[in-house]
Amino acid sequence: MNALVAYFSATGTTARAAKALAKAADADLYEIKPAIPYTRADLNWMDKGSRSSVEMNDKHSRPALAHMDAPIAGHDVIFLGFPIWWYTAPTIINTFLERYDFSGKTIVLFATSGGSGLGKSAAGLRPSAPGARIVDGRLLNGRLAENELKSWIEKMNL
Repeated sequence: MNALVAYFSATGTTARAAKALAKAADADLYEIKPAIPYTRADLNWMDKGSRSSVEMNDKHSRPALAHMDAPIAGHDVIFLGFPIWWYTAPTIINTFLERYDFSGKTIVLFATSGGSGLGKSAAGLRPSAPGARIVDGRLLNGRLAENELKSWIEKMNL
C-alpha cells in the first residue's frame, strides 16, 4: 500500500491524529491549509455569522486552498482527515477533492469530533471525487496507540 495521510486541522486536534496515523501506516503526510487561516472567532459554531457557520450553511461553499501541491498522483490510498463540523466534513475538504484527480484511488475518511460520528461525510464528499472509492474510516479521538492503528489499517485490506 502506497498511502498518503492528507488532513485539515483547524485547532491541532486532527493534526495530532493524522501524524499518529501516518506513522502507523508508514505513509506520507500532507496538511490541507486554507488560503485564509481560521481564527478562533471564525470557528465559533454558536455564532450564525461566523465564517465556519456561513460556509457550512452553504453546501456550495469552497474555501480556497493555500497550496496546490498535494502528491496525490504518487499514492493509491489516501487517508483523508478532518474535524467534524455540523455532523459532516468541512467544505474545504470538498475544495481539496475537487482540485485533484482521485480516479482509481481509495479514500479512507477519518475524523476527530467533540461529540458526533462521521455522519453523512462520505455521501457529502463522493460527488467531489468522481472515480474514487470513498469509504468511512473511523473517529480518531484521544490518545492513539500505534498498534491499534496498525490493526485497524490491516483489517481494511487496502
